[in-house]
Amino acid sequence: MNINQIKYVLAVAASSSMREAATNLYISQPALSASIRELEDELGILLFDRTNKGISLTDEGREFLVYAKKALGQYEILEDRYLSKNRDRERFSVSTQHYTFSIKAFTELIKRVDPEKYNFSIHETKTAEVLDDVRSLKSEVGIISFSGANESVLKKLFKEYNLEFVPLMRKETYIYVWKDHELAGREQISLEELKDYPCVLFDQSDDSNFYLTEEALADYDPLKLVRSDDRATSMEIIADLHGYSIGSGMLSGENVILGGLVSIKLKEEDPLTIGYITRKGSDLSSYGKAYIEELERFREI
Repeated sequence: MNINQIKYVLAVAASSSMREAATNLYISQPALSASIRELEDELGILLFDRTNKGISLTDEGREFLVYAKKALGQYEILEDRYLSKNRDRERFSVSTQHYTFSIKAFTELIKRVDPEKYNFSIHETKTAEVLDDVRSLKSEVGIISFSGANESVLKKLFKEYNLEFVPLMRKETYIYVWKDHELAGREQISLEELKDYPCVLFDQSDDSNFYLTEEALADYDPLKLVRSDDRATSMEIIADLHGYSIGSGMLSGENVILGGLVSIKLKEEDPLTIGYITRKGSDLSSYGKAYIEELERFREI
């Protein structure tokens, strides 16, 4: 087994066909198929079911995928650190759910420390990936939240992943609608009143259960649901379909993407606790410490 084969498995799993994966990898389909077969023979398991309708992961393949993602992530960290042409640059990485304050703290960090050469990263991503990134030290700090509906699950994962959670704020439950929505002038609203409007939620992917949602009311099952994994796409859907999303009520007038949204207090309560995670026992870099100092400026609890 080699790193290319791991990359191939991940590419095939993310594609609808072997041909599509081969195109994305810039290799021939026969070469890709042969490499996957060789890996399956070496492992003694079948990673993919092949039918005339396409390919799909087997149960063994899904389990392998979990470890493959972690292995590739660690390899990329090593590659960037030791093989990159820019290995003399200062490095720092953050992973976050979709919160504008985490981005603001990141930009303030850069303005504050401003090293001569740097390669800093901020990953706005899924809940499971925030946890995995900090667990594997791909990122020094992660921004994450939980509500009453998924608090026990997240705290269990913090313990299992050897992560420390520090709360910064506790936010009531709101919905977001576009500024020209017929409900935009309301001060408070109930889920029952929203049943005829499409709800737009951030897609955590089929690798995560609904308890890893970053929105409050994890067990809420709207009649009309649209999932999106891109902030700008979500905003466009909310505007065009007169839909709504569930959030913490934090909107920044300086943010171009969020500028057209208004928030309405939701009658149903499921407050979000928002904070940051670090790996227990790990020594933070000077940038990690400085970033947390910037986050602490937003502390409310």
